[in-house]
Amino acid sequence: MVIKNPQDVTTAALAVMEQTTDPRLREIMVSLVRHLHDFVRDVRLTEDEFRTAAKTINELGQLSTDSHNETVLMAGSLGISSLVCLLNNGDNGNTETSQSLLGPFWRLNSPRVDNGGSIVRSDTPGPALFVRGRVVDRSGAPVAGAEVDVWHASPVGLYENQDPDQADMNLRGKFTTDSDGYFWFRTVMMIGYPIPTNGVVGRLLKAQNRHPYRPAHLHALIVKEGFKVLISQIYDPADPHIEDDVQFGVTRTLLGDFVRHDETHPSKADVVSPWYSLDHVYVMEEGRAMLPMPPIK
Repeated sequence: MVIKNPQDVTTAALAVMEQTTDPRLREIMVSLVRHLHDFVRDVRLTEDEFRTAAKTINELGQLSTDSHNETVLMAGSLGISSLVCLLNNGDNGNTETSQSLLGPFWRLNSPRVDNGGSIVRSDTPGPALFVRGRVVDRSGAPVAGAEVDVWHASPVGLYENQDPDQADMNLRGKFTTDSDGYFWFRTVMMIGYPIPTNGVVGRLLKAQNRHPYRPAHLHALIVKEGFKVLISQIYDPADPHIEDDVQFGVTRTLLGDFVRHDETHPSKADVVSPWYSLDHVYVMEEGRAMLPMPPIK
C-alpha cells in the first residue's frame, strides 16, 4: 500500500500482523499494533519524544546485567508484573491467590538446606526469624516433596548479589516439604528496602515524586510436579510502606504474621531477644511445573 494519510499506516500495519501464522502470536501482534497506534494518536507523540522513547528502551537492556535486571524492575514499577500475575492465577483473577511477582533477584541454583537449618551464610546482624511454612493444594491437602526455594534481603536492605559484604547465596536456600507439607528454617528478620534508582526506573520515580521503597518480604518459589510453580512473597504488615509498595505487589493473601517475641527462645540458647516467627500456608494450583527464566545469574 502506498501511504496517503496517517490512518493508512495503521491499516497497512494491521494487515501485515494478520498474516502471522501462529494464532496466539497473531492475536497479540494485532492488538499490540492497534493499541500502540492509538496511543501515539492519543498523546500526539512528537518526534523528539519518540527518539527519547527508543533511547530509553535501549537503556533498559544496557542496564541489565548478571546481577541486575532493569527491565523487570520497570515492569514492576509500572504495575505490569502484578497485573499479569493476578490475571493468570486465582481462577483468572476472580479469586485470591498465593501467587506474586517474581521480582528481579531470584537466582536459579540456591543451596539445599535440611529442614530446621539456617540460610545465614555470613555475618548478618539482626533479630533471628524462625519460619514455618506449609504447602497445600486448593482443597487444603498437604503437598509433600515440594521443592521450596526461599530468598530475601538482609537487615540492611540488600540482597547478597548487591552487597560485597555478604557471602555468595547468603539468605537463600532450597528446602523439601515433609509428608505433611511442612518446611522450616532459621534466618534473620528482613526489612523493607529501596529498589535501585540509578537508572531508567529511578528517573521515572523522580519525575512522578514517588518513593522507591518495597515493604519487607520473604520470597518463595515452590515446585512440585502436577502443580503450577508457585511464586510468592509474604509481606510484613507492620512495614511503613505496606500500603504504597513501589512495585504494586502487596495483596491481602500475601500479608504474613511476623510475630515479635521478647521472651527467651524455648530451644535456641544463642537467640537474643527480640526474635521473630512466621507461620504461613502456601496454596498451590494444579498445572504444569515450569520454572521461570531467572532474571539474574
